[in-house]
Amino acid sequence: MVYYFTSKAVDPPAHVYMGKDKFENEELIAHGWEEDVWFHVDKLSSAHIYLRLREGESWDAIPEDLLTDLGQLTKYNSIEGNKKDNITIIYTPWANLKKDGSMAVGQVSFKDPKKVKKIMIATKENVIINRLKKTMVEAHPDFRQEKEDHLKEIRKKEQQAMLARKKEEARIAKERQEKKYQKDHAYDEIFTEENMAGASNQDRGSDWEDDFM
Repeated sequence: MVYYFTSKAVDPPAHVYMGKDKFENEELIAHGWEEDVWFHVDKLSSAHIYLRLREGESWDAIPEDLLTDLGQLTKYNSIEGNKKDNITIIYTPWANLKKDGSMAVGQVSFKDPKKVKKIMIATKENVIINRLKKTMVEAHPDFRQEKEDHLKEIRKKEQQAMLARKKEEARIAKERQEKKYQKDHAYDEIFTEENMAGASNQDRGSDWEDDFM
């Protein structure tokens, strides 16, 4: 089971979700999206909270109000962390999560520790927690299928973009060829045999100079 939340700290609202337990967390780790950002209480047990970014959004430019919502929700879903003040929350892109067979269920490390950021949550803010809880929806998604569908849609968009790019490149190439042809043949009509003959003195009569004078 997964719990979905909506944060209205930003506009349009942000989509947030978390697994019910460590076994669900394993599924989320395995089938996360490139657009996902993972949140967890630092050095304490807690739920794995995910923020799903929209196209064009960057994980290292998350608005402060949204970070506060994510931090509060992560702290609240830590049995030990929820009871303490001044809790550090860490977050990183899903793609930076590292999982191997030696780790316990739900446990992760990082491919690049430099891509892990921290925020401090001083105390629990019930106003934020209650606002987020009101948006909570429970669901039983097929993580694998969702990701396959998502990747398929990405490939479709990439193919469409590639076709559009090739079409534009062909149009530009044709336009350049036409301009080159026009430039190379700009004087073709002037130097036709008929025009050259008309401009030649060879075939003029003996009185052409008189006409000129």
